[in-house]
Amino acid sequence: MRLFSGARTRCSKAQRSQPLQVVDIYIASWQYSRMEMETHTDRLSLAFAALADPTRRAILARLASGEADVSELMKPFALTQPTISKHLNVLERAGLVMRGRDAQRRPRTLVAVPLKEVADWVEPFRRFWDQKFSALDDYLKVMQKKKSRSRRKR
Repeated sequence: MRLFSGARTRCSKAQRSQPLQVVDIYIASWQYSRMEMETHTDRLSLAFAALADPTRRAILARLASGEADVSELMKPFALTQPTISKHLNVLERAGLVMRGRDAQRRPRTLVAVPLKEVADWVEPFRRFWDQKFSALDDYLKVMQKKKSRSRRKR
């Protein structure tokens, strides 16, 4: 246990009686703190991760109407320029936004190809739910007919 003696000295008496548990917790926390989220991530996962934030979705909605630079993109938000830039970097890594160059300006443009990939991935699920809702509509129509028949018989 000398290898992890530093971790052991910071433990409570109850934890010292279970040194392996402390080592496991130490190793797990070390691994978690050094995880690299995007080293081998596919494009679809990067797109979903970028779309998970409402600010980034709002930025994409704004860029759908045309290119804009950081100062234009930060107007509707109560966020600083560095924060908007970080959001734009996430969108760029996901391939959803492209940075241009116009003299001193760095306008961003929407790139729709990853959104098409997201739509293609979601499509089977949309069809699944369309079938379920259609079946539910049919069932409700049958129930309404039964209900109206039972009222007529009374």
